[in-house]
Amino acid sequence: LPNYFVRPDLGPKMYNAYAGLITAEDRKYGTTNLHLDVSDAANVMVYVGIPKGQCDQEEEVLKTIQDGDSDELTIKRFIEGKEKPGALWHIYAAKDTEKIREFLKKVSEEQGQENPADHDPIHDQSWYLDRSLRKRLHQEYGVQGWAIVQFLGDVVFIPAGAPHQVHNLYSCIKVAEDFVSPEHVKHCFWLTQEFRYLSQTHTNHEDKLQVKNVIYHAVKDAVAMLKASEASFGKP
Repeated sequence: LPNYFVRPDLGPKMYNAYAGLITAEDRKYGTTNLHLDVSDAANVMVYVGIPKGQCDQEEEVLKTIQDGDSDELTIKRFIEGKEKPGALWHIYAAKDTEKIREFLKKVSEEQGQENPADHDPIHDQSWYLDRSLRKRLHQEYGVQGWAIVQFLGDVVFIPAGAPHQVHNLYSCIKVAEDFVSPEHVKHCFWLTQEFRYLSQTHTNHEDKLQVKNVIYHAVKDAVAMLKASEASFGKP
């Protein structure tokens, strides 16, 4: 955006998380519940703090990784490579968002909860999909995401509009940078429109990304460059 705009704060941003002892019950809950972001993001794991002398904790982390539907290569990195796992991610395709929303509304109704029109089960960040919910989502709606264990030094890319959740395995520090890509700008735009229908007090109600201004000025600058090129070299 031009200098006379108050530019959106896209980062880099630091996320600090403290993880206590993991138990079987803890696997039902996430550090960050299922949500989606209005822009693309790259998330870097820069620190993983593993307490010394806690063998039981290492076993529970392995169980959490396995319970999280991680692939064999990931498990091998942890067991044989002795790499430090910081967080377990579940990321879903943006095209499956509406199916996930329908599923969560269905589950909340089964539990006797209300679904107000100005609230949203994804935007409210009120759900963490544990193994049983992920299994139901796949069986009933055909939706399956990607399970990613982020080890120390790994970068996780989260496309705009892709629902995702995080479960920290150890105490860790992540650094994230948001950005707007041409490939996913349509998701940025549609999400901004969705946010308008949330309640006035909702944290996502305001268009903090200014996506319409970003699109307009990006196109304006591209056209200006083409016109300047024509003026310098003449029309073909």
